[in-house]
Amino acid sequence: MQTFLQHGDRQVDQIRRRVIEGETIPHDEKVFSLFQPHTEWISKGKAGVPVELGIRVCIMEDYHGFILHHKVMQKETDDKVAIEMVKLTQAKFSEFNACSFDKGFHSKSNQSGLKEILDEVTLPKKGKLSIKDQQREYAEEFKQAKKKHSAVESAINALQVHGLSKCRDHGIEGFERYTALAILSRNIQKVGAIKRDMERQRLAEEKKQAA
Repeated sequence: MQTFLQHGDRQVDQIRRRVIEGETIPHDEKVFSLFQPHTEWISKGKAGVPVELGIRVCIMEDYHGFILHHKVMQKETDDKVAIEMVKLTQAKFSEFNACSFDKGFHSKSNQSGLKEILDEVTLPKKGKLSIKDQQREYAEEFKQAKKKHSAVESAINALQVHGLSKCRDHGIEGFERYTALAILSRNIQKVGAIKRDMERQRLAEEKKQAA
């Protein structure tokens, strides 16, 4: 009860400051959920869905579709976690030496820092491209690597199917637990899909030999 009373006092204070005094309320003072106070206002910058309420999750997926590492991001943006994500993934998988990112991870320091720890970096720049950047991003190798990145979007959708569409636990600890379990479920499903395909191939070969 005390928690909700504090929420009420804060809302009354913010309404007074905003409506009566004309003050712009700082973003970090705003609360977007009484029951899940870790909820953040996420600007997507996409047509149709410019804003979402939730919390960001960054994942590292290999070309087989397995999620190697993840991070629940609190008050962080993609460009702040790129190098950390790569280093932590490399700590688990030493052969990890190439990675593709979307534009949200771009920053000048990331462009240079990632090249120091990866053999291949596919990281598009935001905004207008210089002639040098155009040559780099329009190169066939860069475009092919960028196409593979779209598979990550399907992995994110798959995580929603495997438990992240709705977190039924409360608090940031509950969300982190749900995220980890959803990723575990996704990876187990990928193992099952590989085993299924191998079995289908084996049966097809046996049928062909018997014919």
